[in-house]
Amino acid sequence: MDRRSFLRKGALGGAAAAAAGTLAAPAIAQETPSVTWRMTSSFPKSLDTIYGAAETMANYVKGMTDGKFNIQVFAAGEIVPGLQAMDSVSNGTVEACHTASYYYWGKDPTFAFATAVPFGLNMRMQNAWFYYGGGNDLMNEFYANYGITAFPCGNTGAQMGGWFRKEINTVEDLKGVKMRIGGFGGKVVEKLGVVPQQIAGGDIYPSLEKGTIDATEWVGPYDDEKLGFYKVAPYYYYPGWWEGGACLHAMFNKKAYDELPEAYKVALQAATQAANSDMMASYDYKNPSALKKLLGQGAQLRPFSQEILDACFNAANEVYSELNASNAAFKKVYESQFGFRNDAYGWWQLSEFNFDYFMMRQQAAGNLKI
Repeated sequence: MDRRSFLRKGALGGAAAAAAGTLAAPAIAQETPSVTWRMTSSFPKSLDTIYGAAETMANYVKGMTDGKFNIQVFAAGEIVPGLQAMDSVSNGTVEACHTASYYYWGKDPTFAFATAVPFGLNMRMQNAWFYYGGGNDLMNEFYANYGITAFPCGNTGAQMGGWFRKEINTVEDLKGVKMRIGGFGGKVVEKLGVVPQQIAGGDIYPSLEKGTIDATEWVGPYDDEKLGFYKVAPYYYYPGWWEGGACLHAMFNKKAYDELPEAYKVALQAATQAANSDMMASYDYKNPSALKKLLGQGAQLRPFSQEILDACFNAANEVYSELNASNAAFKKVYESQFGFRNDAYGWWQLSEFNFDYFMMRQQAAGNLKI
C-alpha cells in the first residue's frame, strides 16, 4: 500500500471513529441523565440514626450512578412538617420522602403493615416477608392508589414500650393515660382506656414536660436518651408489643419513579435495601451502651405485666377482626403477613429463640466474660 493511500484511508477511518464517538455520546447521555430529587424526612437531624438512613441511601445512589442521580435530603420541617411527608410525595411537592408508613394509618389502616402492627413480625421476619413473601408487591399495589412507589429503608428492631410518669401494673392503671403512640397501636390501647396521641418526634419532649401527655413511646435507648424522656417520665417499660420490628420506607412519587431510567430504578432498590440493613446494624450497636447510660441517669426499667400483655393481645385481635370485616385492602395484606407470621414463629421457637435464651441465661449467670 502506498503512503498516500494509507494516509487517505487512515484519515477516513479516523473521521469515522470520531463520528462514531460523536454519535455515541448523546445515546449514553440519554441513558444516564442528570437527575436531582428532593427527599423530605419525617425526622429531625438530631436523631442521626433514623434520619441518617435517608442520607445513607442517597449516598449509595449517588455513588452507583457516578454522581448523575442526586437525592437531596431535608429534615422534618425544612420543606413540610414530619407527619406530612407522604402527602408531599403523593401530590408531587417533592419526589421522595423517608417516613414510617404507619403514620398515615388514619387514611387507611393498611398503611400500618409496612411499618409494624401489634403482635406482628420482628425485624428479620419483616424483611423475609417484604423481599420473599410478596410484601413489597402487595404494599406497592396499595400505595399506587396514592401515586406512590416505596421500598423498605431502615428498621429499628423491636422497640421499647415507652416512658411513663407513673408505674403501670394493671389494665386499670392504663385508663385515662394520655400517651403518644405511633401507628394504630393507639387504636388497640384505646380499647383499654388509653387516650392515644400522634405527635412528631421533635414535639414529644415539650408535650411530656408540660403534662400535655402522660407517657410516650419512641424507639429505643439510643434515640430515647437523646430526647431526654427520662428526665420527666422515669418508668421505662418493655416490650413495645406494637412494634416488633418497625420498618421505615423510602417513598417515591410514582410518576417520577416510573420515568427514571431502569438503571436508576435498580440503584434505588439496591440503595434502599443496603440502608435498611445498615440502620438496623447501627441501632444494634448503639442501644446496649445507651441503655446502660439511661440506667445510670435514673431510668427505671419495668416489664409490662402478663395481665397487660394478654389484654393488649386480645384487644389487637378484636381490632383486626373489625378491620378485616370492613376493609378489603387491609384483609388482603393481613392474610399474607399474618399467614407468614404464624409459620415463622414456629421456626423461630426452635432456632433463634432457643439460642438467644441460652445465651441470656449465660449472661445472667455471669458467664459471658472476656
